Amino acid sequence: MNSSIQQILSPAWLAPVVPEDTVLTGHSLVIEDERIRTILPRNEAVANYPNVPEIKLDRHLLTPGFINVHGHAAMTLLRGLADDREMMDWLTNWIWPIEGQLVDEQFVYDGTRLAALEMIMSGTTCAADLYFFPEAAARAFTDMHFRAQVSMPVVQFENAWARNEEDHIHKGLAFRDSIKNSPLISTAFAPHAPYSVSDKGFEKIGLYAEQLDLPIHLHLHETATEIEDAVRDTGMRPIARMNMLGILSPALQAVHMTQLRDDEIELLVTHGVQIAHCPESNMKLASGLCRVQDLRQNSINVALGTDGAASNNDLDMIQEVRSAALLSKVTSGDATSLSAFECLKMMTLDGARYLGREEDLGSLEAGKIADLTAIDLSAPVFQPLYNPVSQLIYAATGRDVTDVWINGHQLLKGRQPQMIDSASVEAATAGWQARISEAVT
Repeated sequence: MNSSIQQILSPAWLAPVVPEDTVLTGHSLVIEDERIRTILPRNEAVANYPNVPEIKLDRHLLTPGFINVHGHAAMTLLRGLADDREMMDWLTNWIWPIEGQLVDEQFVYDGTRLAALEMIMSGTTCAADLYFFPEAAARAFTDMHFRAQVSMPVVQFENAWARNEEDHIHKGLAFRDSIKNSPLISTAFAPHAPYSVSDKGFEKIGLYAEQLDLPIHLHLHETATEIEDAVRDTGMRPIARMNMLGILSPALQAVHMTQLRDDEIELLVTHGVQIAHCPESNMKLASGLCRVQDLRQNSINVALGTDGAASNNDLDMIQEVRSAALLSKVTSGDATSLSAFECLKMMTLDGARYLGREEDLGSLEAGKIADLTAIDLSAPVFQPLYNPVSQLIYAATGRDVTDVWINGHQLLKGRQPQMIDSASVEAATAGWQARISEAVT
């Protein structure tokens, strides 16, 4: 009867996210057929499933896997290359020229594998990704057994992947067809930004997205300069232009969303837009502040993204959410803003909702997919330990993650990658470091 039960996980603490503000002790989680079968007291789990292997996590907090809702995985190969620069200088004088020289299918495949390895080793089990050559990114994520929304990029300008907007859309739709049966990969349209896509391009994307029931993943209101330039060139702030073009809707995954006015927040509420907050990238590039507290008080779903490692410089969701919490407290003047439990929800269930996957992901509930993260809380930095979720948010880093499961399969065991050829990832990364270093000298 229990032949499909794969394993029993028995942590010191279990934070299911649903119900809210809950930490269970003395409980076990049972995995069956890549999903959570049940959560019940440990003595009952062991008695009910006597022949099933039990993994004891006596020093650990078990949570849903973290969900990173915005990044550029392949750009991990550009980590630290042009630090301490203003955003448009960073983009136009460093990132775009290097991409023009070096980005190809192999660059994307190798960079995405490096990012996936980093994310797995720091507790992330699902990510939304945006970059060129999505076919290569999808293949890399699949080879790493990693769950991802791999977006279809659209820009006006010719690049190594496509010639123009029409070509981007055409190739994107072909990519969509190629992954529609994948158990790990989904997709979305990804017009890069208001300043890099035409009205006609947005109109076509909006039409296709509605017909195919696809999200639209868009950098929007990233910087004050973007907004000033938009007003100069179009007479409208970017969010007003997106509203005019019919892009604001529950399908819109808006990224960054700094410089928001009260009337613009009202627009987001009216249209049910969801937001990816990237606090560390915003701070590092001096892009501006996202009014997270105000957005959440208006029942707008705000999830968490690291952005790319070229502008962060890591993909550590624990450190990212701590930055989000502290930034929200200081900017709102409210020390209760973004509590530890709210932070855990932001990087799990809110992320799942952002991706339209809340029925399957983001909380530890019977029937949901077994994407799980275990964090070792035995180090001196966590002692004395009164609240494991508070210690996770305010004291841990991704390096405290020891074990990770995706689809019920253990991909990290005692900090050692499983089912992954990490040596080949490291070798490919070293090769790209040499090529990129030569290109910038």
